[in-house]
Amino acid sequence: MTTVLTTKKRPSKQGMLDNVMRQFNNAADIVGLNPNIRKILEVTNNELVVHFPVRMDDGEVEIFTGYRVQHNNALGPYKGGLRYHPTVDIDAARALAMWMTWKTSLAGLPYGGAKGGIQLDPTKYSQDELQRITRRFTYALGDNIGPELDIPAPDVNTNSQTMAWILDTYMSTKSPNERSKNLHVVTGKPIGAGGSEGRDRATGYGVFLTIKFWAEHKKLELKNKKFIVQGFGNVGYWAAHFLSKEGAILTAVQDAYGSLYNEKGICPEHLLDYTKANKGSIIGYSRAGNIENSEFFGLECDICIPAALGNQITVDNAPVIKASLIAEGANGPTDVKAEEILLDRGIDIIPDILCNAGGVIGSYFEWLQNRNGEIWDLKEVLERLERKMKESFNKVAHKTKTQKIDMRTAAFVIAIERLEETYVQRGIFP
Repeated sequence: MTTVLTTKKRPSKQGMLDNVMRQFNNAADIVGLNPNIRKILEVTNNELVVHFPVRMDDGEVEIFTGYRVQHNNALGPYKGGLRYHPTVDIDAARALAMWMTWKTSLAGLPYGGAKGGIQLDPTKYSQDELQRITRRFTYALGDNIGPELDIPAPDVNTNSQTMAWILDTYMSTKSPNERSKNLHVVTGKPIGAGGSEGRDRATGYGVFLTIKFWAEHKKLELKNKKFIVQGFGNVGYWAAHFLSKEGAILTAVQDAYGSLYNEKGICPEHLLDYTKANKGSIIGYSRAGNIENSEFFGLECDICIPAALGNQITVDNAPVIKASLIAEGANGPTDVKAEEILLDRGIDIIPDILCNAGGVIGSYFEWLQNRNGEIWDLKEVLERLERKMKESFNKVAHKTKTQKIDMRTAAFVIAIERLEETYVQRGIFP
């Protein structure tokens, strides 16, 4: 059963949605955004809530709730991840979809923003159950996704295997002569299923690149700089991997199970190998000591990379952060009031819509290759990604300097200006 809802303006609840609306309104005021265009951008285009049954391994049927929010497609097809997490709800999907619109606009991509997922804890289900849940969710979404309409990608607790299941299910609903035309319905696929070289590391590599550009901008060396990472999934690991190769030192890691600290450094590769053998958890790693989760953000370091979930840096921990730079690998990790505290303390923040845009840029490259029947090697993908990220970073740095605003506001201003120009040129139907 699928319900399609049209959105009306409603009060924002405290949380990620409240954060993204305040960020948007702040930038819209600075831009002097046309009031009619503001009305369009402050609401979502479409919201889908689907309830669907899935038979579990024990034969019982469980009902799941899935979401897909399509915020805006003025610049191109909707684009955004699917996450499997207990915190997934309609407000979280709205906020994340809006962030995707700003992210794709800032990156200069021909995409709009979308987001979605299923409200569940994937650790409580077998691999076979997750496959059936994913395939049934895909079937429930039906033609509300598509290679030229809305293109999902991996997000929290989803991966290339999840995308392969979606791809196969979606293609199976098409007639045989149409199936090969739908390879780009999702990105982040396994290489053998049409995925792109480098897509696995694109987000983390992008986080590393923005930190490198920031250091160059500040005339700083990354060598021997201490950094901490919250979240040691795909994004956190690859960011740590590339920073370590530059000589920076990973001193602390936090995941959903606990926190580790070693002042002398933690090897990202060794820790990754340990987590693979330890059901994804960092707990029990012998080359670092356990610390309380509450101590994590107050650790001595130069760079802090929140690469887990939203709203992790709050008014409670912002005053104790000692890093000179927050590089937002996650979406919405810093709430608005905490950001005010950090900026007042002279701490730089590379905003999520710039910092973690490597993922959607990598997805764009995969989509292009599928669309055009091309295959790029890893070197070409990473070189193209670096050029795109550098272009975005320089635009934000220039806007920050010329308008004397912080990096997040600058990024939002650039994104909103591009969308405003599109609406002004195209007009509004009818």
